[in-house]
This record gives sequence, C-alpha cells and structure tokens, in this order.
Amino acid sequence: MKKIQISPSILSADFSQLGNEIKRLEESGADMIHVDVMDGHFVPNLTIGPPVIKALKKNTSMIFDVHLMISPVHKYIEAYSNAGADIITIHPEATDDLKTSILKIKELNKKVGISLNPETQTDVILNYLDQIDLVLIMSVNPGFGGQKFMPEVLTKVIELKKIQQDKNLNFDIEIDGGINFDNAKKALEAGANILVSGTTIFKSNNGDIKKNIELLKSK
Repeated sequence: MKKIQISPSILSADFSQLGNEIKRLEESGADMIHVDVMDGHFVPNLTIGPPVIKALKKNTSMIFDVHLMISPVHKYIEAYSNAGADIITIHPEATDDLKTSILKIKELNKKVGISLNPETQTDVILNYLDQIDLVLIMSVNPGFGGQKFMPEVLTKVIELKKIQQDKNLNFDIEIDGGINFDNAKKALEAGANILVSGTTIFKSNNGDIKKNIELLKSK
C-alpha cells in the first residue's frame, strides 16, 4: 500500500509571504509543494511562472509538484523543468502529441504526471499508464481555489486503482479540488494516495497548518 502524502496547494497561501509559507509547510510535515500554473487561456485564471518557482526553490529542498494548466504546454516544459519542478503534470488536451510531451519530461529526468479534468475520461490515458509516475484527478473544474468537491470523479479513482493493481503498475493517484476533512477519507478509500489541498490547509483551525496536515493524513 502506498504511503499517504499531502501536497499543499500554494494557490491558497499568502502570496506576499510565499517563501515563508513554504518554510511553514516544510516544518509542518507537508510531503511536497503543489504549484498551480495557469495561463488565462487553458483555464480562466493567471498565476505564476518559472521565475517565481526558481526563486522559491532556492530556499527549500522540498519536492515541487508542478501542475501545468497551460496550452500549448509542450514548449514550456523545459522552462518549468529548469526552474525546479520535480514532478511535471500536464493535460492531454493541452498538447498536440501526448506521447512526445511525456518523453520530453522524461528526457529532463523529471517525474511525469497526467491530469484529468472532471469531464475527461480515463480512456484518454490508458495506453500511457506504464510510462507515467502520477495521475492527477481534478475534483473541481480547474482555474480557482476554494471550489466544491465533485464526488462523481471518484469513479475514475476507483477505476485507476483497479488497473494499477491488475497490471501491477506503480503510478501515484493524486486528487485535487475541494479536498477537506469530510471528503478526504472517501478519496483515500477510493484509491488516491496523494491529496492536494489548499483552503483546508491554510484556512482551517485558524491557519494551523501542522494540525490540518495531520488531520488530512489521519482520515
């Protein structure tokens, strides 16, 4: 059984104190840092680019779990790799050739993630599951933090977990979107082993990050 990991989304952090926020996450038991990159085109929001990731990476040894919600994504993969991304997750809809983009990430010695939006079905990636390290299931429509969890996506988590076991594959199953203390258990029971959470980690219990991470892990 895979270890349960928490990947806090810095989309919900205090952007004026990002360096300190990452230090707090590191001290509070976070397993990695989830970085949401949005271009205002693939999704209706703009966030951060390679210079910010590079600056943040200088002061931490934590794994940067970078989710690229940008299109076309292929030409930006190397820039995010050079900036310090350890895991690079892309959307099938954002590249003209998913296989080529997967190979590109691998050539850069980074872990490969593929993200599925709520309406995207698993058949899009079935032929690539033996080539990737992570599947990110979106449980909200990407673009903004603080949205309500969509429980119907758990059927995809269950399906992927069964394939993983039947074919003896080793990819992680990550889930992102509206994860809180109430639904974390359902996501883990369905087969996810990495929980992305922003609002719950940074805002619950008066911002007690350590307590919130521990509560999510204990579900």
